[in-house]
Parts: sequence; structure tokens; C-alpha cells
Amino acid sequence: MSTIVNLADAVVSELNNEEWSLPFAARRLYRPRFAPVDLKTLQVSVVPRALLMEGANRTEDSHQYQIDVAIQQKLDAETVEEIDLFVGLVEEIARHFRWRRLAAMPSALCVKVENEPVYAIEHLEELRCFTSILTLSFRVLE
Repeated sequence: MSTIVNLADAVVSELNNEEWSLPFAARRLYRPRFAPVDLKTLQVSVVPRALLMEGANRTEDSHQYQIDVAIQQKLDAETVEEIDLFVGLVEEIARHFRWRRLAAMPSALCVKVENEPVYAIEHLEELRCFTSILTLSFRVLE
């Protein structure tokens, strides 16, 4: 299997082996598309995003892999308090991965976490769905 797929699987394992403020079961997907009925429960999708290769020196390359973690759920009341719970979970996951080596893939170090925008306003407006995407950047020693 490719490094980025192994890395995404290691992220899924890390997510599923921790205790979080809201319960979920993360899955690796290539196209995380859900029917409205599926979004009644919290969906956490792990998606391989990008591979960045740069020359480290004349003979070696530096590899940085990006993995997206999508957090989605249909809102019941669309209150500030309800949305705050999901924003809190996103921050919790972001803090967990920052500068962390993955248990299932110790050669991978999370060097950057991005969450921009914090949530998708168009999903709130059009679908009454909270959607946030974390992009985790890993350096892998190969």
C-alpha cells in the first residue's frame, strides 16, 4: 500500500482509539458524501489529500503528506450551544494531533494543523449541517 494510504489508516486508528468529548467512529474514505439520514449521527471522515515533495539536498527529498479530517453532523436546533460542541471537538482533535507521532505509524510526525475556515457557513445555511475540515500535515521518515 502507498504511504499516504497507510498514513490515513493510522490517523483513523488514532482517532478511534481515543476518548473524545463527542462519540464517533472515524472511517477512511475517498468521497465522503452522506445522505441526510446518515448525518443524524456524527460522521468523521479521513481522506488522503496531498503529497508535497521538495528537495532536501542534492540527493534526498523531503516528503510532506496531508490528510483531511472532516467532522460533520446535521444540526437539531442550530443553536450557538449546539454548534459550540462541534467547534470544541474540532479544536480537541487539532490539539491532539499537533506535534504527535502516530501510534500505528511512529515514523509520521504531525508538523502542521490547519482549520480554515473553522466551519462551512454554506453547509449551515443550506443544509443545517455542521462541517469542519482539519488538514493534518505529516513528515514521514522513509
